[in-house]
Amino acid sequence: MKIAVMVSGGGTNLQAIIDGIASGSITNTEISLVYSNNPNAYAIERAKKAGIPFAVKSPKEFDSRDEFNKALLKILQDADPDLIVLAGCLVVIPECVVKAFPNKIINIHPSLIPSFCGTGFYGLKVHEQVLKRGVRVSGATVHFVDEGTDTGPIILQKPVMIRQDDTPEVLQKRIMEQAEWKIMPMAIDMIANGRVRVEDHKVIIEGYEEEKIFS
Repeated sequence: MKIAVMVSGGGTNLQAIIDGIASGSITNTEISLVYSNNPNAYAIERAKKAGIPFAVKSPKEFDSRDEFNKALLKILQDADPDLIVLAGCLVVIPECVVKAFPNKIINIHPSLIPSFCGTGFYGLKVHEQVLKRGVRVSGATVHFVDEGTDTGPIILQKPVMIRQDDTPEVLQKRIMEQAEWKIMPMAIDMIANGRVRVEDHKVIIEGYEEEKIFS
């Protein structure tokens, strides 16, 4: 299975995918493209080190959002991926891309959807709001992308307990380590091996083993 990974920043989830493919925890998968909207993203360096083709295209380069959307669609169609992985991508995925790749785009969100999701909830902002609200359990969610914001069918979720002395930065790091870097590679491997299907807006996983998710 060929995947295109879309990133905007440091690319820690990208690295988890690269490492998963190298270690064999992600099987039947190769990264055909890394795309970033940010020319200064360290994720691009990660792609270079791994010898992965990459493309950089920012919305700021275009006179209108529509022009950018068309350019982004062409980049992805030229890569011809079987799956698009949003791994810390801060670009709003346009409808034309979602329609061109139905149930072929997945995203990692740093909370247990439907909590703390939707417009305005991304990155460190999610963890800031979680702590402000006094939530006791947070985590991460891998889901398919549809025309809504964080509304697509949920594939995997993993909870992470919150400590009373957590800061947003400390919580973000722990959720990455304990949840994001585990369930994103796991979801990719499941999809690559034909174990995932969507029925009535719900994900069915063949041979789902709960203990592996929560261990």
